[in-house]
Amino acid sequence: MTGLRRRATRALATCGAVAAIAVAGFQPAEAQRIGFIRDTEVEELLKDYARPIFRAANLGSDRVAMRIVNQDVFNAFVIDGKNVFINTGALLESATPNQVIGVIAHEVGHISGGHLAALRARIAQDQTKCLLFQILGVGLMVAGGGGQTTGAGAGIMAGGCSIVERSLLAERRAQESAADQAGLAYLNATRQSGRGLLETFERFAQQEYLSEASQDAFARSHPVAANRLAQLRTSVAKSPYHNEKDPPPLQLRHDLMRAKLRGFCRPRIDVVREYPAANTSLPARYARAIANSCTGNCSGRCPSVTPAGLEEIDALIRSDPKNPYFWELKGHVLMTSGRQAEAIEPIRKAITFAPNANFMSVRLAEALLQSRGLQGADEAITLARKSIGNDPSPEAYNVLANAYAKKDLLPQAEYATAEGHFLAGNVEQAKIFAKRSLRGLKHGTPEAIRAGDIVNYKIKS
Repeated sequence: MTGLRRRATRALATCGAVAAIAVAGFQPAEAQRIGFIRDTEVEELLKDYARPIFRAANLGSDRVAMRIVNQDVFNAFVIDGKNVFINTGALLESATPNQVIGVIAHEVGHISGGHLAALRARIAQDQTKCLLFQILGVGLMVAGGGGQTTGAGAGIMAGGCSIVERSLLAERRAQESAADQAGLAYLNATRQSGRGLLETFERFAQQEYLSEASQDAFARSHPVAANRLAQLRTSVAKSPYHNEKDPPPLQLRHDLMRAKLRGFCRPRIDVVREYPAANTSLPARYARAIANSCTGNCSGRCPSVTPAGLEEIDALIRSDPKNPYFWELKGHVLMTSGRQAEAIEPIRKAITFAPNANFMSVRLAEALLQSRGLQGADEAITLARKSIGNDPSPEAYNVLANAYAKKDLLPQAEYATAEGHFLAGNVEQAKIFAKRSLRGLKHGTPEAIRAGDIVNYKIKS
């Protein structure tokens, strides 16, 4: 391996993520304290929650992206018609699908009401992910209380991108009641109860009696005045779908999602306390199988898998042989414990039951590269390019760059590195690698044209 290839491979690795639950790394350094979790199971469930709401709001649904923010506080927000951001804390605290769906409906009410029109115009001009830093900075700013930008929020908002105006938060607070009513209309249109939304806001109304430092971010950015809450209760009670319940299969998926997040993100002792051995439900077994092998800090690393741990996962697979996420879990723990060759078969099995799971394809490509090297590079390139075509991500570009480097296609590796940095908002690094790639890319090809665009890109203020 040449020095250049090592440099191309190593540089993009900072944009990458680890397998089944992957926290994407972002620059600047202050942003490393937060990140996004990429997980097919959680994302697909949230898409299923959001799709009917987006259709009811006439916003389309084909390209709705659910962005899972790795933050333990309850919060959710939207910035355009293409993304819904929701914290892991909100998912873990919501006992039913209807509670999450209600929050999504409320946030979509902001979109359809034109409450974020100015911000959407900004987003349309920004080809990078810099705005994600800004929004996460706003979220941390709210969580900091007192209307001041402090700590990590200040660092992120000063991270080289233009700053979101502080008045955005005040404007959103003034628009909350309108978003409530719009959200309830979407729930009625989709024949779903508004009780979940009401339960969420009743819980946060209680926090208005706490100091701001003790409140969750959602409570401060979504203040619940008494008259607003009374209006919400009346509207929910009048709905013909007031007593509609979540279908049992959907509730099971919700419970499995929460069990998965707890298994990966909570200390093992806490998981076992919440899901004791006497609890033989599928979600409880799922949580314990993850917690018994993985680190419990949302890193996605499972370095301590044992024969007993693998048997726990195999038992899950026997319980539901067509569940792609149980197969994915097996591949993941094998891969992150250094058994990449053994991980290939279960990841392939997972993909047969979830053929559109782009992130699984990236994980399979990574396993092929790590276990087979050059022999796995061609298939890895095919898998990574397919994933990029459907869901561009720094992780997919990371794998693509590594695969090209294995084949000594260094200009292509550096171009893929540039795209990964650009997508993650690391514009200056993207420019460096794009400029290098132009030394070897054939003039006039789509890659060369795109590399030139990155070199000439200017962040708009």
